[in-house]
Amino acid sequence: MLLGKKLGMSQFYDQKGTALPVTFIEAGPVTVIQKRTQAKDGYTAVQMGFGERKAKNIKKPQRGHFRDMGAFRFVREWRPNEKSDLPDVGAKLDVSLFKEGDMVSIAGTSKAKGFQGAVKRHGFHGMPFSHGHHHVARHGGSIGQRFPQHTLKGMRMAGRMGTDKVTVRGLKIVRVDVENGLLAVKGAVPGNRGQLLI
Repeated sequence: MLLGKKLGMSQFYDQKGTALPVTFIEAGPVTVIQKRTQAKDGYTAVQMGFGERKAKNIKKPQRGHFRDMGAFRFVREWRPNEKSDLPDVGAKLDVSLFKEGDMVSIAGTSKAKGFQGAVKRHGFHGMPFSHGHHHVARHGGSIGQRFPQHTLKGMRMAGRMGTDKVTVRGLKIVRVDVENGLLAVKGAVPGNRGQLLI
């Protein structure tokens, strides 16, 4: 697992001249802050730190936890498989873990779109635009029934849209730039520019 930041989208041309949409990600370096073990913590995980922030904005308990490894902006835990070898505390992981042609899954928080209606949020078709329908073209329609006389949970209605955790699977790595810590991934990844990606 590696943490990164979305930089934006562009396109590459392959050898056949086909334009490939790519997303540039500034991935790593990630520092291993702590190892959690089954004996001590009840589960196995690796805690990683990524990014930088001003030392004055870090609380004293976090400063002690980070020790002299850095002033990290993001801290995330990764639970590996039982067969995986856990990296040591202080180890730095970067884009050299990947090579061109690898398939990866990328998770992030989708863009926030605010309060939206049922047509945009859930893809409702809306009402017909003719035959006497008046001001109901983009309405959600009926939301209940005579029994049990209340709106059921999970009813698709208007509400806040976006800011969901989204995982995109099967993305192909097109380029790896180890010197600058950059990955070019074919296709789109969730979130806006500057979004934290896993």
